[in-house]
Amino acid sequence: MMKQSIAGTGAAGSPLSRLHRFFREMWRDRVVYLFLAPFLISFLVFIFIPVLLAALLSLTSFNGFSFPRFVGIDNFIAILSQDLIFLKFALANTLKFAIIVGPGGYILSFGFAWLIHQLPKKIRDYYTLAFYAPSLAGGVALVVVWGAAFSGDRVGYLNHILLQAGLIDSPQLWLQDPRYLMGIMIIVSLWTSFSIGFLAILAGLQTVNQEMYEAGRIDGISNPLQEVFYITIPSIKPQMLFSAIMTVVGTLKAGSISVQLTGQMITPQYAGHLIINHIDDYAFLRFELGYASALCVMLLIVSYLVLRFCYRLFIPKGGE
Repeated sequence: MMKQSIAGTGAAGSPLSRLHRFFREMWRDRVVYLFLAPFLISFLVFIFIPVLLAALLSLTSFNGFSFPRFVGIDNFIAILSQDLIFLKFALANTLKFAIIVGPGGYILSFGFAWLIHQLPKKIRDYYTLAFYAPSLAGGVALVVVWGAAFSGDRVGYLNHILLQAGLIDSPQLWLQDPRYLMGIMIIVSLWTSFSIGFLAILAGLQTVNQEMYEAGRIDGISNPLQEVFYITIPSIKPQMLFSAIMTVVGTLKAGSISVQLTGQMITPQYAGHLIINHIDDYAFLRFELGYASALCVMLLIVSYLVLRFCYRLFIPKGGE
């Protein structure tokens, strides 16, 4: 009898039985899956399949015309040992850009969201829209506003101000000078960093129970800074995590900024050359799609590791 019960338990826990149980539960909850179907289909078609194809193409040499030729991990070896542009410029610029823009934009989003939350409700929405609008404008705002501000002629806003003040003798080509391009890209990125993560933090602040602040004052919390660290941040960890993920993804996939500002895919002396620009270079200029896919896979791995760090930071192991 004991042998039969053990055998029955093993059969019930077999992969085939679990699969059968899964499909039976799907049929039972078919209405739920019907509503989930648009998202699931979109995720499958536009995310899962492209990522899978990129992973497969990263193991090939493919120019977009002839049939892909399998080369194994040669593309990854070439990236780490032979691609001097990637190692010297793309990787270094991306790390510098991400280290400043990622935490900087995240801190600014939280700081201004907290300040806006302190305002009266009547005017809060206007300030929220003012901060969120640049991220909606996107490339148009980059070209119109910042292109005019850093224009290399005398009518450029920055050149005009500096010439009037006597700080420079002749107009500077800000966007063509490798010394200034990365700094300008960082400033513009910080300006557009108030995106969906900023709104998530602002929405989270409005859900914090005000009674917790009163209890905190009774327990010895005496200033707003202590309230932020001991009450506000722990209360909005899900929104903080979501904002961190959006900031990381937005920072690592940045690349169009340099193209929109300079009008060139390859910036002067690779001063604004990020990993995304390197991928575009090999994919759309050199038509080395296998190598470009390998770069995409490496970027995906780096993004995953950073996201795991964010999860550990806001949701510690064994925590909430």
